[in-house]
Formats: sequence, structure tokens, C-alpha cells
Amino acid sequence: MSRHTAISRRTLFQTSAAIAAAGALPAGRASASPRAVPLHIGLASYSMRKQSVDDMLALCKEIDVKYLTVKEMHLPRNSTPEQIQQIKDKIAAAGVAITGGGVINWNKGDEAAIRKDFEYAKAAKFPLIVASPGPDAIDVAEKLMKEFNIPVAIHNHGPEDKHYQTPREVLAAIKNRDKRMGACMDIGHTFRAGVNPVDMVAELGDRLMDLHVKDLKDKMKKESQTEVGRGQLDIVGLFKALQRRRYNGHIGLEYEINTDHPENGIRESIAYMKGVADALVG
Repeated sequence: MSRHTAISRRTLFQTSAAIAAAGALPAGRASASPRAVPLHIGLASYSMRKQSVDDMLALCKEIDVKYLTVKEMHLPRNSTPEQIQQIKDKIAAAGVAITGGGVINWNKGDEAAIRKDFEYAKAAKFPLIVASPGPDAIDVAEKLMKEFNIPVAIHNHGPEDKHYQTPREVLAAIKNRDKRMGACMDIGHTFRAGVNPVDMVAELGDRLMDLHVKDLKDKMKKESQTEVGRGQLDIVGLFKALQRRRYNGHIGLEYEINTDHPENGIRESIAYMKGVADALVG
């Protein structure tokens, strides 16, 4: 048996398990609940941070990924407008839609520096900036968000994060701010910080603008990350909660392990996620 065949069979098993977990539809029923909406399963390009744009897009084509959050190693923030356009054209030609850019860290309230990032996002036509602004930067970020009319989703980074361990800290920071400022919930970091990501979907409401999806074998250990569907996180419950909210934002796999050769883990994780999502839609 070839390695590719083994991977294909394992992926098929994972997808079948996902569908079973989500719950099969009754015989003769044409579709799920009329409230069911398609979930936009995609990829955070950070998952392939050691691979080229071409390699990443080849994998996206192979596994039918249509949505991408772009990290700067694939679209550098110091790119010229011409370079940005070249990469954008390449991504579009692969049939992939850019759902946002980031994570971009703003540790200081340096308006000139943050403005450059908004100009970069404007040139790339990002519909969303995923960011981590420190307390000194959040006022500037909101000001420029209004000026450029590019929403900002603040990413939480778990117990190690000084400001946003979970999306609850994000909510506290933005509760009186413009509605275009929201959260990018990293479900693995949220889980490690002791908060159930499923509960956070309702708690965040319309402030939930983006998701980074990963799975963990041990909720206390960042290093226990595994392929989605093999760990402790309730992916089925999460996707059901997103359906109830009629969430139409990006659900991006952020696969942070096996950096030299992440392709098989990405294949398996995307297959599981799509299996769950497809079963819920029917």
C-alpha cells in the first residue's frame, strides 16, 4: 500500500466519523433544518509558514480549500503595490478567496506604523484584519479602522497572552467600541485558558468575525496539538453553535505542528471539518 493510499483511506475514515458524529439525516429527508447555512471552511496560511505560496495553493486546490487568511510570510507587509497584486492574482487564479490578513501584532500605539499596516490591507483588499493590539494600540486601531473602513478582529492567544487569553478579554476591551471591531476566536487557545469555545459563540454574538481552528489531546498542554478530530475539542458542538448563529465568516484551520511537512495533517483536519460541516447542512 502506498503512503498516499494510506492517507486517503485515513482521511475517508475521518470524514465518515465526522458525519456520524454530526448525526445522519433521517431517510427520505432532503435537507437539514431550513436555518442550516453552509460553513466556510478554509485555511490560515500560517499553517504552511515554511512552504511557498505556490505549494500552499497547490494543496488548497488538491483538497478544495476556497478560503484563506493570509499571513505576512506569504504576502509580506513591506511589499510594493505591484508585488501585492501579483500574489493576489496568483491566489485568485487558484480559485481561492482571501478572507483576511494576519495575525498582525500592534504592541505600541504608533499611529504611523499601524497606518502602514492599514495601507497594506487596503492595497491587498483584505475584508478583515486579524490583529493583536496592545492596550496602547487599540485606540489607534479603532481610529484607523473607521478611516479605512476595514474591520479588525482581535485574536486571543491563551494563557500566555498578557491581554487576551480568551475572547472574553477581547469583548471587555471592545464593548463600547465601533461594531466593526470584533474577535477572531482561536479555539485551541480559548480551550487551554479554561473557556469552552462552544459557549463563546453565543457570548460573542455578532462580534465573532473569524475563527482559528485547532485540536488538542491535552487541554493543559499547548504542545499536545493534533489533527482536528483527534483531540478533546468539541468540533461538532462548535459547528452546531455556528449554525445556530448563522455564522457566515471564515473558519480557518490553523495547523501549527509538523512545520516542515504539514500537508498530511492539513488534509486530514480539513477532511474532518468538512465532513462535520457537510453533515450539518445535509
